[in-house]
Amino acid sequence: MAIDDRTTTPIPESTGTKQTASTWSALRPLLLRVHFYAGLLIAPVLLVAAVSGLLYALSFQVEKVLYDHELRVPAGERVLPLSEQVDAARTAHPEGTVTAVWPSPEEGATTRVLMSSPDVEEGKSLAVFVDPYTAEVRGDLPSYGSSGALPLRAWLSEFHADLHLGELGRNYSELAASWMWVVALGGLLLWIGRRRAAKRSLFLPERGPKSRRRTLSWHGAVGLWAVTGLVLLSATGLTWSRYAGENVDVLQARLGGTTPTVSATLDGAAPAAGGGHEGHGTGHQQPQAPAGADVGIDRAVEAAAAQGVAGRIAVTLPADGKGYVVKETDTQFPAHLDSVAVDPADGRIMDELRFADYPLFAKLTRIGIDAHMGVFLGLPNQLALAALMVGLILLILWGYRMWWLRRPTKERTLSFGRPVPRGAWRKVPAVLLLPLAAGTALVGWFVPMLGISLLAFLVLDAALGALAARRASQSAS
Repeated sequence: MAIDDRTTTPIPESTGTKQTASTWSALRPLLLRVHFYAGLLIAPVLLVAAVSGLLYALSFQVEKVLYDHELRVPAGERVLPLSEQVDAARTAHPEGTVTAVWPSPEEGATTRVLMSSPDVEEGKSLAVFVDPYTAEVRGDLPSYGSSGALPLRAWLSEFHADLHLGELGRNYSELAASWMWVVALGGLLLWIGRRRAAKRSLFLPERGPKSRRRTLSWHGAVGLWAVTGLVLLSATGLTWSRYAGENVDVLQARLGGTTPTVSATLDGAAPAAGGGHEGHGTGHQQPQAPAGADVGIDRAVEAAAAQGVAGRIAVTLPADGKGYVVKETDTQFPAHLDSVAVDPADGRIMDELRFADYPLFAKLTRIGIDAHMGVFLGLPNQLALAALMVGLILLILWGYRMWWLRRPTKERTLSFGRPVPRGAWRKVPAVLLLPLAAGTALVGWFVPMLGISLLAFLVLDAALGALAARRASQSAS
């Protein structure tokens, strides 16, 4: 993100009224100062998130190569019943308890039988890979989340989310998500507000010898193309953050956009509490065999298919007074995410939920989170994420380069680029400053990591200002 830009000229009056130009001239120095400090102090956190996000986006394809033996098998003539495949997994791992089954989604792919097991850490499952044509167990690996991340991608996902520091580490990712949209939109306003001779320079970087001007041109043009993706990543990242995520959940519930779930509770059983985004902090319950007869997983899948729930699916086995849940997991466009609950006693459909019936906000949230995780459109989604992360890394490096190039020409060893002088907020008209301050306070409350860090910046800036004034006074005396 841009570190600062003091040498640019204000927006010309020809682009609007004199009042608009005057307001922008007053607001721009304040925006520059905020952008400077945010870019300077938050950029290292964003850089870690960008590098880890880039590695995560690339891990999908690496995973296919690294775990090819577990994921792929020679195609056979006949697919065995799911019950036989599950029995093979149980035989190979008698210490585990089957929680869910992901049938082979395509020809040549293995079936994934998920187990709760003492051999894997809490929050993860043991995935047993079974040849659907021979019931041969091809291997087993820890699996994480609704996308079934295997060890490499799971490690990168957790590093991206919390640096493997647990709840304490989640503050890092929330801080990055809280500030990224602020820095991105602030940079967009500064870039659009520059005076330029040709409109081409708004969208494409300038050519010429290496200089601060050319670096700024690359920074601004690439930032313009990346800003939409960065804001969306910031918004979706906040949905499962620790503090802002709670406020997002409350807002979503009040707007009637809570993601619905299919009801699989059997008659006479108490409903279980749900919780959390898929793959982000949800644990696995220990299944218990339901009382009475069980039609079996094959009949449950057949009953779901009769209702149109077929193709790429995941089957959750009966547990804790619940029946089978069969849900589609095809996140390609258009998404197929319908689900049904099947009574294990007789195979009847107890409840069904169509993705088309989701509230609009719930649909957007699901698609946004899937896109953030790289599973919405498959490979194109992953390539777009990788390109966006490369862009963010370059934006940060260009920003620091501009900061370094703005240092004074004397005593360069200890001198660095300075921000816009203090007091820029005093030049903002009260009619604009008061709503701006109120809006900032509201956003700071809704996104606590943003509000707390911004307050810390203000305290630090005030302390530095007081120190500078004291030194100037001593020098004068």
